[in-house]
Amino acid sequence: MKKFRKKVMPHEGGSQYFRERRFQFFLSLIKTLPRPIRILDIGGSNFFWEKMNFTQMPGIKFTLLNLYPQEVPGENFTAVVGDATQLPFKDKEFDLVFSNSVIEHLFTKENQLKMANEIRRVGNNYFIQTPNLYFPIEPHWLFPFFQFFPIGVRVFLTQHFNIGGYPKTNNRAKALERVNEVRLLSKKEITELFPDGNCYEEKFLSLTKSFVMYRFPKAKEIL
Repeated sequence: MKKFRKKVMPHEGGSQYFRERRFQFFLSLIKTLPRPIRILDIGGSNFFWEKMNFTQMPGIKFTLLNLYPQEVPGENFTAVVGDATQLPFKDKEFDLVFSNSVIEHLFTKENQLKMANEIRRVGNNYFIQTPNLYFPIEPHWLFPFFQFFPIGVRVFLTQHFNIGGYPKTNNRAKALERVNEVRLLSKKEITELFPDGNCYEEKFLSLTKSFVMYRFPKAKEIL
């Protein structure tokens, strides 16, 4: 089974403006949770939380799960190597599961469902962001309507051009894997993956740029 291979790219999860706006929404929800709060961040890093000035807040413990080991600062961070589709944690071990632009990197719908089910299993609450399939600019290649091109065209462009966050590769097999790795989701698909959650739509020029699926039983739904 393929495992997620999310890379750290400056554009993923949106521009700084969208990240900050999304984080303000996140803060409005997390206020409903009593301290201490145990947060599992799938595919994340301590740099994100530090940039958002969140690491010094009392009563917050972070567990960062990635496919590769990483160093973390301070006692409030723990780094774990693991697979998003088979989380190495007990049921309801975390108060909150957080993930930013990871679930679209799992190759198949089956793996996306596994990740969603694992998030709902280990977390009492969740906050999951992913780009919108139907936004005109594909968020990884930063190319208009790239996601709708025939796969052969996408592979050719990936092989021969530096597009977005991806440097070109002369290896066709690697280009094919890179293209197949990203499976963007529609609103219908993401809401089916998280049937007990609410969907928050991030807008750009009245178009939906990305979705946030969230479940905080004590928070009101925000549309």
